[in-house]
Amino acid sequence: MSTSTAPTEAPAQQVTAPTAPPRRTRGRGERSLAASLASHGALTLASLVAVFPVAWLVYLSLGPDKDDYLHPGGIWSKMTFDNYAFVLQHTNFFDWLKSSLIVSLGTTVIGVLIAATTGYAVSRMRFPGYKKLMWVLLVTQMFPIAVLIVPMYQILSKLQLIDNWFGLILVYCSTAVPYCAWLLKGYFDTIPFEIDEAGRVDGLSPFGTFFRLILPLARPGLAVAGFYSFITAFGEVAFASTFMLSDTKYTFAVGLQSFVSEHDAQRNLMAATAVLVAIPVSAFFYLVQKNLVTGLTAGGTKG
Repeated sequence: MSTSTAPTEAPAQQVTAPTAPPRRTRGRGERSLAASLASHGALTLASLVAVFPVAWLVYLSLGPDKDDYLHPGGIWSKMTFDNYAFVLQHTNFFDWLKSSLIVSLGTTVIGVLIAATTGYAVSRMRFPGYKKLMWVLLVTQMFPIAVLIVPMYQILSKLQLIDNWFGLILVYCSTAVPYCAWLLKGYFDTIPFEIDEAGRVDGLSPFGTFFRLILPLARPGLAVAGFYSFITAFGEVAFASTFMLSDTKYTFAVGLQSFVSEHDAQRNLMAATAVLVAIPVSAFFYLVQKNLVTGLTAGGTKG
């Protein structure tokens, strides 16, 4: 008797429903498309707002007539560089440039040196009245220029420094040093005291430690202080117009006033001169811009 087995059916495969792909989570610091578009739009708008005055000044400087600023639409059809040629050839532009550079660079070097030594002394040394010294420097910034001009004029007159570049440099240092001393004091506070101790162990004097170890580390802070001193001296008008009497010793800021009289204003020449004035400042900014952000932020981390 033979037995036969019936073929067994294969088990039915289990059908599973397709699963949705896992939802992607946004990483930390990653923004959505809408947020990126909004931030880029805001930055673009801010850039246009910042660039527009400069572009408008350049545009007005290309108008041949002094009244073209009243009808700026007509400048496009008659653009010319005659204003720049006139300023360079028929004014004391290069004398103004020399005076501005001498005064600005002199203020930068002398002012930053005094401010750096002051800030370092207050940061590292505890002598009687060191806190009051910084407050006195701060109080000197509260006096308006109109109050300071008369006594400063009398002092410079007795020292025979009227119409003298060095006298104007000293006046600008009185404005730049207090702020720069506070700035550099905050920056020196962020440099560890162990560096000073290591310098003394190696046999360096306090001045040697300051110049050979501390100043190289404080380069970003020095860059900010130097930039502030340079801009303060380069664009100041009141002191320069009072203490400088010779047209050949005017700075740029005072030289621009020669294009404005009681009954006339050559605004096209003023615009061209202003564009030329911006070139030295832009070059100086380019030299120190790598250290500006670091220097501006580091000094506020420790008081």
